[in-house]
Amino acid sequence: MSTDANPEPTEAAPDALDLSTPAPTGEPETPAPGRPARRAVVAEDEALIRMDVVETLRDAGFDVVGEAGDGEQAVQLVTDLKPDVVVMDVKMPVLDGISAAERIGKLHLAPVVLLTAFSQKELVERARDAGAMAYVIKPFSPADLLPAVEIAISRYAQISALESEVADLAERFETRKRVDRAKGLLMTKMGLTEPESFRWIQKTSMDRRLTMREVADAVIEQVGGASS
Repeated sequence: MSTDANPEPTEAAPDALDLSTPAPTGEPETPAPGRPARRAVVAEDEALIRMDVVETLRDAGFDVVGEAGDGEQAVQLVTDLKPDVVVMDVKMPVLDGISAAERIGKLHLAPVVLLTAFSQKELVERARDAGAMAYVIKPFSPADLLPAVEIAISRYAQISALESEVADLAERFETRKRVDRAKGLLMTKMGLTEPESFRWIQKTSMDRRLTMREVADAVIEQVGGASS
């Protein structure tokens, strides 16, 4: 960051702002040594097929952290365990796999691979609309299941990254709008120039260990509110 040799404006109003919220503190996470095994939940009401899926995933290096026999239990396990992938049958008691996949998708918990003995177009479309990342027809072999799992994980990561980027851009845009509004208030009410207003917001952000948006919000609330 660049430093400004010019003295900061001495108007009294900025000093009157209550911007003493402490900066967040937190200990950095300690990374686990080596690459941890990816975690999976398997949901299938037929025990033999479930065992086959679990064995296939474990042989491929996955850590199967949960098994479910119905869709309701599957959603609960995924919510609690937050795995890297879910392999789930379409036809299950209590809550079917497509409805369970839809719930998991709405909560942004994990990518879902759906298993089914049927390949009707309507079923495929329902699975897609529910947010399933991949679809495997039974009976299947490891050569069918494992690529679908990898594709699901990859697609989910790409979609999550795009959603995060969109949210970040929206946050930046909103921050810019608020900073511009705060600058306008400082210029109008305190007689500062635009560069002085921006530098004051920037310096206060650094000094008080706040984001520029938090400083701008305080200016808008206190300077803007005082003038209304």
